[in-house]
Amino acid sequence: MEHPQSPTPPLNTLIEQRRSKLDALRAKGIDPFKNKFTPDSKCDEARSKFDKGEVPEGARFSVAGRITAHRDMGKSIFIDVRDQSGRVQVYAQKQALGDDQFDIFKHLDLGDFIGVTGTMFRTKTNEPSLKLEAFTILAKSLRPPPAKWHGLEDTEIRYRQRYLDLMGNPEVKNVFLQRSAIVHEIRSFFHGRGYVEVETPAMQPIPGGAAAAPFKTFHNALGCEFYLRIALELYHKRLLVGGIDKLFEIGKNFRNEGLSRRHNPEFTMLEAYCAFGDYESMMETVEALIKQVAQKVLGGLVIETKDSEGKVTKSIDLTNWKRARYKDLVKEKAGPDWFDISPAERRQRAHDLGAEIGKEYEDFEVTGAVFEKLIEPTLIQPTFVTHLPKELVPLAKLSPDDPTTVEVFECCINGQEIAPGYTEQNDPIAQRSTLEHQAGGEQQKLDEDFLVALEHGMPPAGGIGIGIDRLCMMLLGQESIRDVILFPQLKPK
Repeated sequence: MEHPQSPTPPLNTLIEQRRSKLDALRAKGIDPFKNKFTPDSKCDEARSKFDKGEVPEGARFSVAGRITAHRDMGKSIFIDVRDQSGRVQVYAQKQALGDDQFDIFKHLDLGDFIGVTGTMFRTKTNEPSLKLEAFTILAKSLRPPPAKWHGLEDTEIRYRQRYLDLMGNPEVKNVFLQRSAIVHEIRSFFHGRGYVEVETPAMQPIPGGAAAAPFKTFHNALGCEFYLRIALELYHKRLLVGGIDKLFEIGKNFRNEGLSRRHNPEFTMLEAYCAFGDYESMMETVEALIKQVAQKVLGGLVIETKDSEGKVTKSIDLTNWKRARYKDLVKEKAGPDWFDISPAERRQRAHDLGAEIGKEYEDFEVTGAVFEKLIEPTLIQPTFVTHLPKELVPLAKLSPDDPTTVEVFECCINGQEIAPGYTEQNDPIAQRSTLEHQAGGEQQKLDEDFLVALEHGMPPAGGIGIGIDRLCMMLLGQESIRDVILFPQLKPK
């Protein structure tokens, strides 16, 4: 017969109980927040070395971490101590510690930090454990962990209080550790190819390099408005003019637009530029980069997404990269005569196909809606979509064989754009013309400093941009951008 669980005391009562324990410790001359402890091993390292037979029973280790499990057996207590590496079980005996130390040990709670020294042994259940010889309390947790300590599921809490998510869900912590490894490997890739890492302004007098709504701020000392950057591109091209031939930057961009499963107002971008390259050479760069990152961080080139039961629901093969022209994909979906019919007919057909078309959409945007809503989500395997309409990318060179398109690619994987890239426009006269058209006659939107820089001469070049957040989503099998950003933007409570 199951016994009903005792109701959990109110939060205020639990906090009061923990504060009382802290007061009791201080009354004994112990202040956890003033103690120091230097571990000689990580928790998982100690556990693993003993489990694999690399050290004998009785090997001594000192480890430190947070208490994530606590089982009081009366004259003995089992706790789990966890650090970033993993966990190790610790066994405390009243007989071994003595009455005073054991009484102090009983003041510990879930969430407290502790340093322990002991010797390795196996319990009756064969669990590698540390038999406690001495301990130091390093921090007292004054608030209890979430009721569901292991496997915190409340989405609102997970995103607003990410520290609780990391504490309660080791697999979530692993996602962010892998994200860090991915960014590290990206840097290694570009350094290995002779690229220079640069830093460019996040506050800009004129936001450029993309069509997006910026965040606006004001600089009191200079007495003028600035904008948080929406792209890195225009400052990177100034550096090409200045003679830095191969460069990259990993930095934040900010766009004052909506939130969704794939969009966050603050996001991380990689941009890289190579003098004397073009869109073809940059396709090779993107493919080589993603393959190297996947191989080094994940150990293979097949990315699998699994459900809660471990069944594979999606598989992405990074060994096979396809190429397809934008117009060809549109004609496959919307009809071979798509580009021959009138704009009004295109609009109606797009509507009939289920694409969302705004009343103010220009003709090229109608085609873009068909691609974004009906084609891009189907591109699960790596696909370079090339030769986009010239209206979409005013900073790229026209395609010699089709002047309605530009030498541009979009790398699509897992149904979303991961990386655009193109042959950069280095003709200052042509660039001015396209930017003036984009500005719609509003001269103040033109970045004159950038255009002046181009007039000094920029080498032919290829460039790419990769959304780090989306790349991590794809590589780590995450369905929402919020699951790869530690602190995503949320509406204030």
